[in-house]
Amino acid sequence: MLSGFSRSGRLLAKAVIAPQLTLARSAASLPRLQAQVLDHDSRVSITPPSGGIYPPPPERPIVREVGTPSPAFPLDDPDAGSPPFAPADNEERDEFWRKVPIWETVPAKDFLSYRWSVANTVQGPAKLLKFLQAVIPEQVPLDKSGTRTQTREQFIKDVLDGVAAATMAIRMTPYILSRVNWQDPRHDPIVRQFLPMKSIMVPDHPKLALDSLHEEADSPVKGLVHRYPDKALFLPTSVCPTYCMFCTRSYAVGADTDTVTKASLKPTRKRWEEAFAYIESQPGLQDIVVSGGDSYYLQPEQLRLIGERLIGMPNIKRFRFASKGLAVAPSRVLDESDGWVNALIDISNQAKKAGKAMAWHTHFNHPNEISWITSKASQKLFEAGVMVRNQAVLLRGVNDDYETMSTLIRRLADNNIFPYYVYQCDMVEKVEHLRTPLQTILDIEAKMRGSIAGFMMPSFVVDLPGGGGKRLACSFQSYDRDSGVSTYTAPAVTGRDKENKIYEYYDPVSQSTETV
Repeated sequence: MLSGFSRSGRLLAKAVIAPQLTLARSAASLPRLQAQVLDHDSRVSITPPSGGIYPPPPERPIVREVGTPSPAFPLDDPDAGSPPFAPADNEERDEFWRKVPIWETVPAKDFLSYRWSVANTVQGPAKLLKFLQAVIPEQVPLDKSGTRTQTREQFIKDVLDGVAAATMAIRMTPYILSRVNWQDPRHDPIVRQFLPMKSIMVPDHPKLALDSLHEEADSPVKGLVHRYPDKALFLPTSVCPTYCMFCTRSYAVGADTDTVTKASLKPTRKRWEEAFAYIESQPGLQDIVVSGGDSYYLQPEQLRLIGERLIGMPNIKRFRFASKGLAVAPSRVLDESDGWVNALIDISNQAKKAGKAMAWHTHFNHPNEISWITSKASQKLFEAGVMVRNQAVLLRGVNDDYETMSTLIRRLADNNIFPYYVYQCDMVEKVEHLRTPLQTILDIEAKMRGSIAGFMMPSFVVDLPGGGGKRLACSFQSYDRDSGVSTYTAPAVTGRDKENKIYEYYDPVSQSTETV
């Protein structure tokens, strides 16, 4: 069954740490293997990633520059008192992960540990097969009524065939896996985002492309996309905690697949310095998005390095760290033995003192992704003064109806996560079954506008194929619903023969016949 998976994932990320930074970690806290990596002008001792994953956080707290964080709170110790993020009642603190058979005995203190999360992440076809064999029931519903079923083996083969055809590798955290209804996985909105099923895929539209937004063409240096006059996108890494099937950066993000050899963006200091030098050389640049990959896979020291460099640049007024981490591994925010969120909060505070703005842009697509752990993590960030915004993607069978999208936006708002964008799904390969016609996003926005406070109303946008940037979905120049072709202009985006260019977005030509 696994004969089609001949290509193993390469190590796509190596830690890069500024030579002037000293890491106050005990030797006992470091994983077993270490390597000496030669970067262009110095040799830095780092811990290599395992299977493309950055090493888990140390067992002991990281000693910060000022003060020492308390150890992870022993949630299951009845004499330990109440942790600062403990829910008010037992119903709120539903240990939902115990519904997954292989985690039914896992205590909260382990599940809320980021180290445990990294160690139990499902990555690659072999681990996926083992996981599915443990959690999928003997019979899987083929339709929502449950009148037709398929066997466990048939469902697993469908997924593995989908993995062989997909552009994105498989990696899912325990948190996001535990939010799935494994009794009916074919119709679960989380499964549809992260696990490809070959039977529901449809042929690609002829206009689809791996790099539909032409990011590589708009990159003056590798890993830096400069499209707008005052904003640039910095891609320090190409690794994520969980890979989305519909990733707009499928040309670079994650391990190689059977269908795509990735233009990976390894986090080397030489490449970073070239990006920093370019940013500093452009006085018109004021706003930087730090994405990837995912900022969650930056070490705390790397997060500080990037944040402090941007704060120190006179031309930069705003910057954001983009990370899906809050949606797929929120326990990291609450895990005091991990230093990532402390670094984020420190950078946020430093930016404010310098009169600059820092934000965390995250990515929730469905209300089922939000739990009491999300709420506690969001509250911690809110109390610390960290601005958090969400960018969702409109996906067929996931959130392409008013009720689901409205519920998602309200639940985000209730957690002080500002709904920022809802994207029309990009025209990338192998996800035609997830794309919706432009009319769908127009209808949802029209129905939703006025139903929630304006400052919590997201912008519904199309990121224009060919590198035109983001435009309001409703701002089309023309939209032929019969042919499915909509046209847009992007007056602010110039250069590379883009003046007065007409950009076209194409509705999907066909849809699968599945019942969703």
